Amino acid sequence: MATKAKEGRRPPRYLEIGDRIWPALRGVTGFHIWLYRVSGGRLDAMPGVRGGKVLLLDHVGAKSGTKRTAPLLYTRDGDDLLVVASKGGFPKHPAWFHNLVANPDTTIQIRSEKRQVHARVVTDPAERERLWALAVKTYDGYEDYATRSKGREIPLVVLERRK
Repeated sequence: MATKAKEGRRPPRYLEIGDRIWPALRGVTGFHIWLYRVSGGRLDAMPGVRGGKVLLLDHVGAKSGTKRTAPLLYTRDGDDLLVVASKGGFPKHPAWFHNLVANPDTTIQIRSEKRQVHARVVTDPAERERLWALAVKTYDGYEDYATRSKGREIPLVVLERRK
């Protein structure tokens, strides 16, 4: 399976405490979003990520209707962008993923550019295999997340530019 980690590979120790510190990360995330917006995205590189960049994904709550923003690592696939709904390998999908399934037409910001996109969850096995390899090439931590997820298939989402 494309999202299974290498045999015997142990996830990093910081993932073991992730469940306990997740609420505290909301404040850090809010600061990251603010800093990204005021710097025009110039402060978007993530240490240890080869060729990876960060975008801001706007999404609308599936139940609440509340507009939210999530900073996400992305990988280019031609004109499309790929985001991985890993949530650090937690057993549940991230909220932004559920929100995109309910409301797939949205806006992203890459550096200072805002773009209208349509989110499409990858379901084709061959496309999934190809895109998972591309994601792992950008950030090999996704393999650790796949191990930690305890069998949850980590969704891949393609963001296609809307005309």
